Amino acid sequence: MILSSFKVLTFDCYGTLIDWETGIHNGMQPLLARYGKPLSKDEALEIYARHEADQEKSTPDMPYSQLLSVVYKRVAQEWGIEVDNQEANIFGASVPDWPEFPDSVEALAYLKQHYKLVILSNVDRISFRASNARLKVEFDAIYSAQDIGSYKPDPRNFEYMLARLKTDLGLDKRDVLHTAQSLFHDHATANQFGLASAWIDRRHDTEGWGATMPPPGTPHVDFRFESMAALAQAHRDELAAR
Repeated sequence: MILSSFKVLTFDCYGTLIDWETGIHNGMQPLLARYGKPLSKDEALEIYARHEADQEKSTPDMPYSQLLSVVYKRVAQEWGIEVDNQEANIFGASVPDWPEFPDSVEALAYLKQHYKLVILSNVDRISFRASNARLKVEFDAIYSAQDIGSYKPDPRNFEYMLARLKTDLGLDKRDVLHTAQSLFHDHATANQFGLASAWIDRRHDTEGWGATMPPPGTPHVDFRFESMAALAQAHRDELAAR
């Protein structure tokens, strides 16, 4: 299996292209400042991940910006902190402030020359619009949780993506390399559909799972890179070796 055999890269966005852990942790600062115990960044993110995953399963049709507000309130309640709607909604509206990873823009610009690029993300359309502007690339298709009515790792998200790739872009499953950081949200379900996958292991130098839940079992991945820059370079090297 080689990178250049695929026609489309389907991306998770948050955690892969956008540094959502930094964005989430920054947005949680008002809560952390009032919490009585010191928490590391990863400890705070693991608490957040538990509530987000549960809320996505409970309210699959809730737009992500609203869901973030609910999750903020849930974390506050667990910590015994009172928050009003305004504070929670500020967190819910924070996605446009989440930074891109330093290598995302350049890597996407290069990969756009060789593949169709598609987003499959647990996000609402308005929030993604600002992230797309940060990434400075025109995606060939964008499939959001808001479009689908469920959140990854729900299989419905991958069913929707594969159906739309076929009807909109004429692409089959064999043409797809699903590219994502989260083993929980993406790679485990990609395995169920027999999709080839590339793991962008952004947390390679950090223990734990951060803002994602642990995956069920050990998902198979066909490629592993520590960054988007490494993926782009591997493709360059592959072409140069022909």
